[in-house]
Amino acid sequence: MQIFRCPACEGRVYFHNLTCACGATLIFDPEAQDMRSGDDFCSNRADIGCNWQAEAEAEGLCRSCATTETVPDLREAENLPLWQQSELAKRWVLANLGRWGWFAKADTGARPTFRMLSEKSAGGEAHIVMGHAQGVITINVTEASEAVRAQRQEELGELYRTMTGHIRHEIAHFLFLRLSEDRGFLEGFRELFGDESRDYAAALAAHYESPGSAGEDHITSYATAHPHEDWAETIAHLLHLVDLVDSAAAAELSLPDGLTSGYDAYADPDTEAVITRAVDLSIAVNHVNRALDLPDVYPFVLPDGVRRKFAFAHDHLRLR
Repeated sequence: MQIFRCPACEGRVYFHNLTCACGATLIFDPEAQDMRSGDDFCSNRADIGCNWQAEAEAEGLCRSCATTETVPDLREAENLPLWQQSELAKRWVLANLGRWGWFAKADTGARPTFRMLSEKSAGGEAHIVMGHAQGVITINVTEASEAVRAQRQEELGELYRTMTGHIRHEIAHFLFLRLSEDRGFLEGFRELFGDESRDYAAALAAHYESPGSAGEDHITSYATAHPHEDWAETIAHLLHLVDLVDSAAAAELSLPDGLTSGYDAYADPDTEAVITRAVDLSIAVNHVNRALDLPDVYPFVLPDGVRRKFAFAHDHLRLR
């Protein structure tokens, strides 16, 4: 993610900021990918701290909030901060994808729809399953709670579990729908990921009964379950790594081969170079984290089979 400049004082401001230290009001313009001043706020600004610009066609909502079809039951007080954190993660992911032109004004394709639901409601406990179905993405905002997420990560034996990761994974399923409109994409996809038309429910049931090893061609064990999940896991991790490098460059961190001033990881077409830089950065940050007894920032191994999938996905996300 970029670090921005205040339109009033030129001081550094960050993606989530509503105001600058100088007192200036900030609005994020997703089309320009920049902070500006003004008063055309998203109508969710007061409720959930959305700092994006309202869009005329969205009836007072911003580009991100307009994709939310259902919000959690706000009669339960704890759902408001969970929704707030979940929407911030969604805005982050949509802004990242906007660097490649996704969902911009020039993009005439379909947009995803989000159902932001909570396990707790005034009517009692609800069972919420995160997932994607024909353009509709369901997000369980309960996992915006760090304690809940940490417990489930431990129960499932996962190396990594975040709300941003959930949204990257689920939106990847939507991106597959968009990209699969191109026959050339599907042919290349099947060569690397397999036949996505095979029975999904049966594949997941088999995976949960006997999880497979990630091996040399999959980023996680879950990716072995079905080509759709392999794609979603691959895209989520690709987005993690590109944004890791971009954020490091914005923060002016250094590497032996150099991250030059103004480097834009989203504009770099060389997948292998971006991924290698991400690995080098993660090793360096892991070392710093261990000094504070914190988890590794990116605890995954990237074999050649996974890197080939990254390259395929990167080319299509950038050059769709």
